[in-house]
Amino acid sequence: MIVGTLNFFYGIAAVANSSFYGAGERYVFSGLHTWGWITIVLAAIQVTAALSLFAGNIYGRVIGVIAATIGAIEALANVGGPHPWWSLGVFAVCLWVIHGIWVLGTTERT
Repeated sequence: MIVGTLNFFYGIAAVANSSFYGAGERYVFSGLHTWGWITIVLAAIQVTAALSLFAGNIYGRVIGVIAATIGAIEALANVGGPHPWWSLGVFAVCLWVIHGIWVLGTTERT
């Protein structure tokens, strides 16, 4: 839920042409607006996965791991941008989410 919320605000800042981003930056896929919309769509998927996890559904586990992995890749792709510490923070939280879903969802063996 935290990563989805962060990515949502990150995407809104990209689409709205705010001063959060530096002028003249180059992006992996396309322009700043395309990057912002990709981030907003990813944020929506992450939030729905989080809500499904709260309900205890398997959809949340599967989509949560996939969305957190894509979010981590996206954050690493944006490390060279104007705010590398923000991207590294989102990357770290994505890894934490993947670990949490993977480890906390398994049953203990005695």
